[in-house]
Amino acid sequence: MSRRSSRLATPILLAAIVAAALCRHTAGAAADNHITDSCNAIRGFVDYDFCVARLRSVPSASSADRRGHLLIAADLAASAGSTAWYAAVLLERGETDPAARDGLEACVYLYKQAAVPALKFMRGFAAAGSWAAAKSLLMLTAQGGIGCEAALSGAPPVKEKMAGLNREFDQLNAMATALLNAVS
Repeated sequence: MSRRSSRLATPILLAAIVAAALCRHTAGAAADNHITDSCNAIRGFVDYDFCVARLRSVPSASSADRRGHLLIAADLAASAGSTAWYAAVLLERGETDPAARDGLEACVYLYKQAAVPALKFMRGFAAAGSWAAAKSLLMLTAQGGIGCEAALSGAPPVKEKMAGLNREFDQLNAMATALLNAVS
C-alpha cells in the first residue's frame, strides 16, 4: 500500500507544481497587463517604452490600477525634479559665468518652488479623487524642465549638463499629466 501511494503521489505532486507555475505565470501576465494598458492609454503623449520601463521599475506598479500608476508617476516625477534641483544647486556653486549662475538659480527656483511642490500637491489631490484641484496644478508642474531649459539658453555648456535631468523630468511629468487626464 505504501509503494502504491508513493507512485500516485508523484504524478499528483507534478500536476500541482505545473498548476502553480501556470497560475503564477498567468498572474504575472495579468499584472503586467495593467502596466501595458496604462501606458497604451497615454501612448499619444508619452513614449510607450519609457512608460512601461518606468512603471516596471516600481514593484507596486504591477498590482496597481491606472489611478495607482498616476500616483506612481507623480512620485517618480517629483523625485526626478528633486534630483534636477539638487544638480542645479551643485552646478551653481562651482559656476563662474554670470549667465550660467543666473540660469541655474532660476532652475533651482523653478524646481524647488514650483514643479516639485505642485507635483506633490497634485498627487495628494489625485489620491483623494479631487480631479479639478489636481488638474489646476498642471501649469506649475511643467515649469521645472521647460523653464530650466529656457533659463539656461544663454549658457550652452551648463544647459548640456542639465539636459538629461530636465528631459527625464519632462517625460515623467508628461506621464503623470497624461495619466491624470486618462483617469479623471
